[in-house]
Amino acid sequence: MMKRVMVILSLLLSFAPLTAQTVHPEVWPSLQPAVPRDARLEKRVDDLLRRMTLEEKAGQVIQASITSVKPEDIRTYHLGSVLNGGGGFPGAADGRNAKPKDYLALADAYYAASMDTSDGGQAIPIIWGSDAVHGHSNVVGATIFPHNIGLGATRNFDLIRRIGEITALEMNVTGIQWDFSPVVAVTRDDRWGRTYETYSEDPEIVRMAAAKVLEGLQGTPRTPAFLGRGKVVGCAKHFLGDGSTAGGKDQGDSVVSEEELRDVHAAGYLGALQSGVQTLMVSQNSWHGVELAASRAFLVDVLKGRFGFDGMLVGDWNVHGQIPGCSNGNCAAALNAGIDMFMVPDDWKALHGNIVAQVKSGEIPMARLDDAVRRILRVKMRAGLFTNVKPSQRPLGGDLRLFGSPAHRAVARQAVRESLVLLKNDGALPIRPNRNVLVAGDGAHNIPKQAGGWTVTWQGTGTTNEQFPGGSSIWDGIRAAVEGAGGRATLSADGKFETKPDVAVVVFGENPYAEWEGDRRTIVYDDPQSLLIVRRLRAAGVPVVSVFLSGRPLWVNRFLNDSNAFVAAWLPGSEGNGVADVLFTAPDGAVRHDFRGKLAFTWPKSPLQDEALFPFGFGLTYADRVSLPALPVDLTGVDPGRVFFSAGHVEPNELRVDAGVARQDEAGGRLVLAWPGGGRRAVFIEGKPVSLTLETNMGKALAMHVMVESRPTQPVSLSMGCGELCGGDVDVTSLLNGLPLNQWRTIHVPLRCFAAKGADMSRVTTPFRVSTEGAMTLRLADIELLAGTNTDCGR
Repeated sequence: MMKRVMVILSLLLSFAPLTAQTVHPEVWPSLQPAVPRDARLEKRVDDLLRRMTLEEKAGQVIQASITSVKPEDIRTYHLGSVLNGGGGFPGAADGRNAKPKDYLALADAYYAASMDTSDGGQAIPIIWGSDAVHGHSNVVGATIFPHNIGLGATRNFDLIRRIGEITALEMNVTGIQWDFSPVVAVTRDDRWGRTYETYSEDPEIVRMAAAKVLEGLQGTPRTPAFLGRGKVVGCAKHFLGDGSTAGGKDQGDSVVSEEELRDVHAAGYLGALQSGVQTLMVSQNSWHGVELAASRAFLVDVLKGRFGFDGMLVGDWNVHGQIPGCSNGNCAAALNAGIDMFMVPDDWKALHGNIVAQVKSGEIPMARLDDAVRRILRVKMRAGLFTNVKPSQRPLGGDLRLFGSPAHRAVARQAVRESLVLLKNDGALPIRPNRNVLVAGDGAHNIPKQAGGWTVTWQGTGTTNEQFPGGSSIWDGIRAAVEGAGGRATLSADGKFETKPDVAVVVFGENPYAEWEGDRRTIVYDDPQSLLIVRRLRAAGVPVVSVFLSGRPLWVNRFLNDSNAFVAAWLPGSEGNGVADVLFTAPDGAVRHDFRGKLAFTWPKSPLQDEALFPFGFGLTYADRVSLPALPVDLTGVDPGRVFFSAGHVEPNELRVDAGVARQDEAGGRLVLAWPGGGRRAVFIEGKPVSLTLETNMGKALAMHVMVESRPTQPVSLSMGCGELCGGDVDVTSLLNGLPLNQWRTIHVPLRCFAAKGADMSRVTTPFRVSTEGAMTLRLADIELLAGTNTDCGR
């Protein structure tokens, strides 16, 4: 009897919420700062701090978005920093096309406001932060390098340092001095939507890459070049354990042991500190249920204590608002826990007032506020911002010869070449360029797709090839190589041809995403259209070289089976011509560039990530002759596809079906739904209230991937709900009727349409509902928020 009771108790505990764990600072490494203290600089900091008012100090610990703060606000509230986050651009609504000079002009305006002492305040230069995570990637025309997952595959740490140098140079052209980079997480679950921002699953590669890219961004500590001409302040992120969350959920809970956190997930920070990193960003994840942003044990006892970090800690986007008892505009707990600067894009004015009141009441000790401001001033002085020179007059400010220069693009092209990993080759590669080459797939002439997220826009969506001036698609590179050697190159997105080609290069893969919008349930890559192209070409006797664009290893066994050669190209950035450099020989057949990339992540054999198909470090060269047997493709029992609704962390996110609607699940994440008619019935998703206001303002649309098998006999509504008697319905009958039968298509309805129909987008509880009184049959796949492509609201 006792044994049975203990078994039941054990099972109950296995499903119980994890309790907070104790942090043991004494078991963490004790480090010496890489950047020695400068006594004169420290005296300047202390002298300035003594002259500052409480209101000025409160302003210094605030970082606001450029979309919500004007230069006069900087002057009035003495704000310490601004950022251009996702969807934040200088200028008007079409700011995504802002030029470097537009950024520079705004940087000058912010700087002038921060140095204005007409009110008797102190002149403290503002610092502007930006997510330049693979080049100065927010700005049109910048050199866009491969994302970090590709750089990890190069194992070329000197190249990674050079990429940091170039990124810093191009940032200086626009007057921005602080790069929110690098991500130094060690990813252990490829379902995580930020996997591509990380270098490897191996902590040593992450440590080395972090050290080298920061040397490039900031310069080498203890040398005159450190934070000197052409350098920017770097930022290692996100402290700590964001790559170890349960299920790979972004902003989730890390449930690993303290030993694993220390020995694996802290490795990148050790490399960053070794290179003198000046800022760290505090993560939005928790550890055993405790928000990192509220953990004084980690932020003060470990990071500032054991690690000796004397720079500043900035919170991630509104991370303080996730602490229990806090809001975006009110959170003494975050400052008291050790955060030095609040990233508070919109609610900065309320936060400023609350900080002032909480210091006066004693809820925030003045000593803690002084410590935070001292750290901010120290970083600004080390970075040379107290020179009384506005950004446009600093070295390199406005020097457009550097921005996206041929020399910088040559380095990016080299990075593309060295990042490619050859997974299969039965002799189809290399290709002689004087042949008849067909280039197919939706990724072939699609620079936004090959660049991925955090490129021009937050999610990397809503852009075209025209917003990459000077860049090249993979097709551009192939065409130049083939036509330059007297061959014939043909672009055919669907793979159809009139004259049989000698070889086909099919480019396909993941569409752009960033952060939690990229989280997946499984790593199954399901793309029927691309698989059809590959199989149709093979059936016609055409050798197929598959070039796979992805932000992580995915289960692609079906594609591997049907391809003669398979290349993991990751997310190569703006210089797609680097792919052709490796795929094609010289006209005489000599190999110009062999494959050098090696997997920095294990490639999965099954969708469960429980068995390796290609181990860590795998990568073929042209000298290798490895046969690949037929791979298993059975998905029976696998929870398929992506999260049904991947925006806003709506939970639960399973699709629910009214009684009477026949539902059949299919492998690959497809659902068959049959409405019988004779009364209104719906399929829908419900969850806790979530705000989609930002996404609405960004012009996003609710999108669903759908196949119409039988057309609707009555009007069909697509709805968003916000509680009882609250919601907005959009008639999508015409959209559905306009689709071809039995073919997959994606329809988009802008979020503004639901708002216009009465939905309160600040508290959406039903993000998706399709209903009709008539009969129809649909197949349904991904439901997500994407950049809107339809300008109307359905009919």
